[in-house]
Amino acid sequence: MEQPAISDYGFLSDCRSGALVGRDGSIDWWCPDRIDSSAVFARLLDPGAGHYRLAPVGVGGPGHRSERAYHPDTLVLRTVHHTPHGSVAVTDALAAEAGARAHDLGMNSPAVLLRVVEGLSGRVRMGLDFRPRPDHGLITPYLHDQPDGTVLARGGAVALSLHADGLSLRAERDRVRQEFEVAAGQVIGFDLAYGRAYGDPPVRLDPTTALADTVRAWEAYRGTHAYAGRYPDLVRHSATVLTGLTYTRSGAVAAALTTSLPEEIGGDRNYDYRYCWLRDFALTIRAFWVAACPHEVSRLFDWVTRSVGRVGEEPVPVLFGLEGERDISEHEAPHLRGYLDSRPVRFGNEAWRQRQLDVPGEVLSAVWRMRHYLGDTFDDELQEMVLGLTEQVADTWHLPDHGAWESRDVERHYLSSKVFCWATMNRAVGLAPRLGDRADPRRWAAIRDEIRATILREGWNERIGAFAGAFGSPELDASALYLPVVQFLPASEPRMRSTIEVIERELSTEDGLVRRWDSDPAGFLPCSFWLVECLAMAGERDRAEALFERVIGHANDVGLLSEQIDLATGAQLGNTPQAISHIGLVSAAWRLTDPPSE
Repeated sequence: MEQPAISDYGFLSDCRSGALVGRDGSIDWWCPDRIDSSAVFARLLDPGAGHYRLAPVGVGGPGHRSERAYHPDTLVLRTVHHTPHGSVAVTDALAAEAGARAHDLGMNSPAVLLRVVEGLSGRVRMGLDFRPRPDHGLITPYLHDQPDGTVLARGGAVALSLHADGLSLRAERDRVRQEFEVAAGQVIGFDLAYGRAYGDPPVRLDPTTALADTVRAWEAYRGTHAYAGRYPDLVRHSATVLTGLTYTRSGAVAAALTTSLPEEIGGDRNYDYRYCWLRDFALTIRAFWVAACPHEVSRLFDWVTRSVGRVGEEPVPVLFGLEGERDISEHEAPHLRGYLDSRPVRFGNEAWRQRQLDVPGEVLSAVWRMRHYLGDTFDDELQEMVLGLTEQVADTWHLPDHGAWESRDVERHYLSSKVFCWATMNRAVGLAPRLGDRADPRRWAAIRDEIRATILREGWNERIGAFAGAFGSPELDASALYLPVVQFLPASEPRMRSTIEVIERELSTEDGLVRRWDSDPAGFLPCSFWLVECLAMAGERDRAEALFERVIGHANDVGLLSEQIDLATGAQLGNTPQAISHIGLVSAAWRLTDPPSE
């Protein structure tokens, strides 16, 4: 099979796990237990690592075409295939728990993948190819035919049960391959259920009934939210994608569904993004606030306080597992070829060990934004976390760190890190009345002012006419675009305005893609949305709107954004769907709403 483009994939979610399904009807990625658990289909990263294909025979060939769309306000995907012999629809979803509504979505998801085939016209010959490979492709399971026509796959810690309405499935040695015909008006449902080999077995659902209930669950969920700003359809869809990246049981939001999709084809900057970064937590808070999703906000704060725990002298980890696990040690998987031979494939992320001084400021900015939801007096855990983060920054702001881009070489005095140290102290001063007797706003204000003076003195580079990426460096960095967003300087302030102009001239392309630094091989979508915000705040609303329209044009046909865009081909790159890209869209749309307000 030819490797599909990243943009060829649609995203399915039950707010417990997620799957990617290609235009060709192949599900090439599914980690059924949790987003950050082991995959049973990983063809995304190696042709032999497992897939589940359900599509017309000859799909993609002459005389075949397809179109697809989500049911509105859901992550239930309907693909219509047109063939020389007729048309057929395949609707894919990860099942919601029966009767789940509103914010119960994902709390007890049954881990069942639903696929419902509906004949629309003529007679279409369909092909089924089910080839599970648990543990990221390491295990070839045993497949057993059952008396009722179900096939049971067992391997390692995984049990999978594949059932089809009205079809008797039969296994080959290591896969199920069958063809069948679908006539106009005929409906055949498939349910693939996950269970633990030594725990709860796979459950059986009626596919058509469960699919209808899953659509209602998503519609009820989205119906609890209202957004009154510009680009409402885009914002609602991005909020739905962010919800799909949420692990409901804890409230954590994964940075992306996938691991090791490359920043550059054939390159080695391939990392695992299936965890929750505190930076992304703070930005997600902002996006959910914009999209009017306050319930998600309260769950996120519960998760972050428990994950961080009591703050000591060690740097607060920048990312956690979806239930708050701290040790996310990284290892490589040499048995996987990688997407288009981009090696290595990595599981885990070593950035959890890094010092990244911007993180406390991101968290306190989120607390500040949501202070009215959180009450006049914070609960003990939230109060302890805010105090701990503030004092840690007070003691360490002068140290170098690895920065927001998680450099894996030497530590530096990164501009964006220092700005968020300033934000930590600034927000702590404002939050002091909610922090009890241990609050020390006078001392915090003095440290805040010292940090600000240091940034203005050391961060500005007269030669390039801009704030540089690190103190003493002549290198531009698009993270400087975040200074007006965090309210360190107005976008119209002369040095900031010059910085915006220089970044736009030196780091952006004609279609609005912004690179993070000069040698960055791809456009980084979040930075492009930050430039939209900066232009809007500088009073250039028309240019900001035009840029926004160009950037959103890089979404795929079902509105999904990855992390980066290839500058030569326009292809999506990096892990997908990428939370921070959809967060950037939501924030930029809100900024273009007149008048925006914090």
